[in-house]
This record gives sequence, C-alpha cells and structure tokens, in this order.
Amino acid sequence: MLFIVLLLCLSPASASPGTKTTQANPSFGVPILLYHRFDTRVNDTMTVTTAVFESHLAYLREKGFRVIPLRRLVDWYQGKAPAPPPNSVVLVADDGHKSIHSHMLPIIRKYNVPVTLFIYPSALSNADYAMTWDQLRALKKTGLFDVQSHSYWHPNFRKERKKLPRDEYLKFVDIQLKKSKQKLEKEVGGQIDMIAWPFGELPDQDLVEKAKAAGYVAAFTIVRRAASPQDSSMLLPRFLLHNTDKGKAFEAIVHPLNGSYQSRQPQIQQKTKPH
Repeated sequence: MLFIVLLLCLSPASASPGTKTTQANPSFGVPILLYHRFDTRVNDTMTVTTAVFESHLAYLREKGFRVIPLRRLVDWYQGKAPAPPPNSVVLVADDGHKSIHSHMLPIIRKYNVPVTLFIYPSALSNADYAMTWDQLRALKKTGLFDVQSHSYWHPNFRKERKKLPRDEYLKFVDIQLKKSKQKLEKEVGGQIDMIAWPFGELPDQDLVEKAKAAGYVAAFTIVRRAASPQDSSMLLPRFLLHNTDKGKAFEAIVHPLNGSYQSRQPQIQQKTKPH
C-alpha cells in the first residue's frame, strides 16, 4: 500500500515543476544495471566475476545497445532532454567497493562506457573494503565515472524510523542526505543531485521530501524492472545484478519491451549490508 500511495503522490502527473510529464511521451524501457563488487571468483551474492561482467558489455556491444550516462536519462525526467535513444542501457555501481577501481575500471576503459557510482562517504579511506578518496578521484578523472550519493553511512532508514521519535528521525535523515552531498562535492567535485536509497528500499514520504529539499532531483530503488516514462524520478527502478544473471537471464533483463519486466508491480530484492 505504501508503494501505491507513493506512486500516486509522486507520479509525473502530480510532480513539481521541472519533472517531465507523461502525456504524449514515447514508450521506452531503459534497464539500469546495478553492480556492487567484482572478483575473479564469486565471494558472495553481491560479487559479479570479471568474466561475467565483461560478457555483459560484450553482449551489449554486439547487439547494438547504447550505454548512456545516467544523467542523460535523468535529464529526460526533468524535461531537459529528449527521450533516450532506442536500446539504451545504464550502468551503475553502489557502495564504493575497492574492486570498482581494481577490477571494474580496466573493463570499463576497454569498452569505453559511462558508469555512475553511488557512494556513501563514511567508508572511503576508512573501511578496508572500500576505495580511498584518491582512487575515487582517479576514477572521476577518467571521464567515464560520475559520482553520486548513497547517503552518508548507509543506514537502514526503515529501522531508524521505527526506533527514533519523529523529530529525531527527520534530523537524522537531514544529516544523512546533506552530509553525504557536501562531502562528495568537497572531495570529488561535480553536481551531486542523485541518491540511491540504502538497501534499495522504497522510501517513505518524509525521505522523498527531505531528499528534494536537500537538492536531489532523482532517487533509485532496486525494484526489478526497466525505467519507463511512467516512473517518478524519485522512485526509479534498477536491476540488482548477480553472477547468475548471464546468458539468457541477462538477455531478458536488457530487452525489457519484449519480456515480462514491464510489470508495474514492485519486485523488491533483498540487498545485503555492504562489507
């Protein structure tokens, strides 16, 4: 019910100025492919092997897909750009795991495609699994990686909402959204105005309103389907990729208009805590 209410409240038809409306818009389905970490072997459910990842990019190139920047898609929702070209796909990665620099970067350079990284700053140059700030800046300097927010320290907002008084919860949300944005802008520069909700959860209305007030224009879940003209820019879906998403399974993901992924029903996958 919460999801349905949010869709009604945040649908483009009732969106604030600057949000693209759906009337007379072309039909499209843009899969946003979400990765987390990479290795030569599978270490956990969030690890995609470099061989499988490269097979994804090879398939996209062979079949004539266009890997577009996430910004290009978001600009359409803001009314700043035409609809994305046919066969568009977007690549993103959450958390800032060190394998983004060591394993993903060489393959991205080989195929010369854009990626958006959603980073929670508290981990960088701090947690042993995360990149350093210098590594993140090096990625940004390639021109292939954009950096956006994943909150400040990846909290579970649903749990925090249950245990905190409302005024304390709202202050907590403010800190997570604003501190992340400020830290990323200071350390790597650029326009930080997108956020991936931690754990991919569907946000409550407070989260959405606080995100808008903090300057975010787009937000992302892990509802498993392609982004379409009917989506709100604050509830954009993404495919959480696992190593098993290869061959026919991957083909079904990137051909959204030919398969069952156009369903409007939310299909939330469990996203584990970063480590």
